Amino acid sequence: MSLFTKIINREIPSYKIAEDEHFFAFLDINPNAKGHTLVVPKKEENKLFNLSKEDYISLMDFSYRVAKAIEKAIPCKRVGMSVIGLEVPHVHIHLIPLQDMEDIRFKKKVVLTKEDFVTIADSISSCFE
Repeated sequence: MSLFTKIINREIPSYKIAEDEHFFAFLDINPNAKGHTLVVPKKEENKLFNLSKEDYISLMDFSYRVAKAIEKAIPCKRVGMSVIGLEVPHVHIHLIPLQDMEDIRFKKKVVLTKEDFVTIADSISSCFE
């Protein structure tokens, strides 16, 4: 069972942004930028392109809606998307509010308090449609 499955199952706490029957979005606890969000399918799959075409398209649609909420809640030039997937064997999309290219490089990290995470999650979640 992956770390993300444990988050989805509420075995590990998270700062939830949005959820539906098939997908779960939550704040990255080691963020590149304020509002850095992970979107995962609830069905545990290791590789993005092992998803069925239907599941892939649905994941992109859900991620689109989360990205739009991030844009409304977090001042940024744009929301970047990255799919790497080596660190956790569970498909996940990084949605990162960008001010510059350094925000997407996974070298610069932002330190946030628990209160910051709660405020950010609530702000983005309230914009999710």
